[in-house]
Amino acid sequence: MPFAQVIAIARTTFVEAIRQPIYFFLIALCGVIQIFNTWGTNFSMAYSTSAEVSADDQLLLDIGMGTIFGCGVLLAAFIATATISREIENKTALTVISKPVGRATVVIGKYIGVTVAIMMATAVMLLFLLLSLRHGVLTTAADDPDQPVILFSFVAALLTLGLAAWCNYFYGWSFTQVASTLVLPTFLLAYLGVLLFSKEWRPQPLGTDFMPAVTLACGVLALAILVLTAVAVAVSTRLGQVMTIVVCAGLFLFGLLANHLVGRGAMDNKVIAYIQSVESVDLADQSFSMPGQRYTVVLDGPPNEDILPGGSFYYGENPNGFRLAVPPFAPFEGDPEGDVLGRDVEPAVIVTGVDGLTVHIRHIGGRPLNIRRPPMVNDAVFLRPTEYNPVLLTAWVLTPNMQFFWLMDAIAQNRAIPAGHVAMVVLYAVLLIIAFLALGVAFFQRRDVG
Repeated sequence: MPFAQVIAIARTTFVEAIRQPIYFFLIALCGVIQIFNTWGTNFSMAYSTSAEVSADDQLLLDIGMGTIFGCGVLLAAFIATATISREIENKTALTVISKPVGRATVVIGKYIGVTVAIMMATAVMLLFLLLSLRHGVLTTAADDPDQPVILFSFVAALLTLGLAAWCNYFYGWSFTQVASTLVLPTFLLAYLGVLLFSKEWRPQPLGTDFMPAVTLACGVLALAILVLTAVAVAVSTRLGQVMTIVVCAGLFLFGLLANHLVGRGAMDNKVIAYIQSVESVDLADQSFSMPGQRYTVVLDGPPNEDILPGGSFYYGENPNGFRLAVPPFAPFEGDPEGDVLGRDVEPAVIVTGVDGLTVHIRHIGGRPLNIRRPPMVNDAVFLRPTEYNPVLLTAWVLTPNMQFFWLMDAIAQNRAIPAGHVAMVVLYAVLLIIAFLALGVAFFQRRDVG
């Protein structure tokens, strides 16, 4: 696959994408909706916390993220489908295919060009959201508007539209292309100017009002838009624009409901509590990998089921019971205070004592149980192993799950977003993109473009 050909196709596709009127229209629509969001999300009855976003602004963030997601999906559907399906319908794709250019090169180049355009639009929509979060919700009539946000945003919008109109009138340049190109740098400068001043126009350090967790969550959300872009490119090699939009919208909605429709039946377990703190009794070796080792865990609240001495104890990072840290084992029958390390004792993790919210657990057996790791804070607690439905689990795994890209819960609960989780989501998105693009190449190989 010649790299120069991919870049040439990507560059042409990018220019075509940002010249489409729907491109700038959806960006502007997202900005207008974010303005109305600051007016309509008050009285949400949210409580104040120490998170980056608290009280009524939590609903503002939730709706704002949903606005970016919705506009991004529409962009992916309209822009990506126009790059291949419309060219096939207009017979312009035949001009490219007739030259020594592989069809895989066309698909990859088209996707890269559309991706750059959509990421530029997503970055602008993220700036709109950050500006609205800085302004905040006007809960009462006595609240003062954020004047730096209003002034800098107005100046950025005026510069974008004014320069685009000037270049269109005097030089004949495409208005949407110029406006789409200018909107990112102008609003980036506007946001930087807002960060330099407080609401009362007092100078402040640049990072005072910056929201890294929100920015990271929006970046992860952008990965979902890239996945849907790959879907749109793949489907557009066979279907027209209308049907491609229908398929993208259907996959988007099914991906949001995948956990409810498929995931809840794929695994059967019930979380009874979460771990608030842990302490190893054996300070010399805290691996919890050898029989005899003990741990003391404190739950964050009363468990949903009774925890009894001698009962099984499972834990893991997922509240649905997926991939527990403790493998399945036979229930223990006997005295938890007796000989639990004998040669004939099956390996297990059992409860040796309960004192209110404090639970004492022990690794028992005549041989080690293959425990993946010791208990950790925020782990979900279970009393039984997870049962899996192979058919539903396979369908759940193969379905592009949009919930993996939604990190709103972590922000609302003021929980740190682990770097490992972000890495797994990035890997998941990359694998989905590769899979859909490979499917698109396979579809396009046998498509008649003449």
